[in-house]
Amino acid sequence: MAVDRVYDPKGLVQLKQTKKDLFLSKRKGVFWDCLNLGAVTVEHIGLLFAPFYFTWNAFWVAVILFLLTFPIGISLSYHRNLSHGSFKLPKPLEYLFASFGLHAAEGEPMFWVSSHRYHHQFTDSVRDPHSPIEGFWFSHITWVFHNKYIREKCGKSNNVLDLKKQAYYRFLRKSHFLHLLGLALILYSAGGLPHLIWETNVRLAYGHHCTFMVNSVCHIWGKKPWNTKDLSKNNWVVGYLAFGEGWHNNHHAFEFSARLGLEWWQVDVPWYMLRLLEYLGLATNVKVPTEFQKQNYSIKIHNEFQ
Repeated sequence: MAVDRVYDPKGLVQLKQTKKDLFLSKRKGVFWDCLNLGAVTVEHIGLLFAPFYFTWNAFWVAVILFLLTFPIGISLSYHRNLSHGSFKLPKPLEYLFASFGLHAAEGEPMFWVSSHRYHHQFTDSVRDPHSPIEGFWFSHITWVFHNKYIREKCGKSNNVLDLKKQAYYRFLRKSHFLHLLGLALILYSAGGLPHLIWETNVRLAYGHHCTFMVNSVCHIWGKKPWNTKDLSKNNWVVGYLAFGEGWHNNHHAFEFSARLGLEWWQVDVPWYMLRLLEYLGLATNVKVPTEFQKQNYSIKIHNEFQ
């Protein structure tokens, strides 16, 4: 049977795929691209109706859901806990926070973590899933409409075997659309269109663009206090809008760190939440950079010795 050759994630070993496998993979990629494009389009169309369906009750519920799904679900759970292992939580709490992240509509945990780990492995290169060298809009949003292309660049999600071993994350992968649909139905049943629009369209659009700006803006504009070998920047606008995720050069210098806002003035809401969990004895093995590690990466100190 005729075969084509593709490369593994490191580009070192050639793997064989049949024509049938490639056709099915391409068709699956087109399906996800169309689904993502449709969801993003509906999400932004809903924003146009938000002013006409504003109520304070819908607004405050949207704020609460945002805090649960983005600062806790995406930043604390998906990013710092699952992607980088920056701290440990009891399994029930880890799974609860991951389910919050699922409702941020950025994909189930294995997809998100795999993409982010590939981002750090291939930062700002042609293998980066959302590389800024392919243009601002690609790194910001259009990369999510190129499923097949991303898979060709990075490979399959073989870098999340730690999550694949756990039945709960396999369950979330198979059922995550049902979770999203269920929440939307609950919001509409409880509060009608005001709650559906504000707690779905407005919440998700704001949260998504905060995440997207970390991928795009924070690899183009900002300050670089640490001597990393990439384009990552600390951008104070994104830092405050995204509740702490915009201190991106800090993050690339110390990927393991549970704290992204390393200066007192760098707001980092997930870090404050984590400190509370640590105080309550619910978060353990919380990792932060030492002073020696900071000095080793400091551009100021590096320049003094040139």
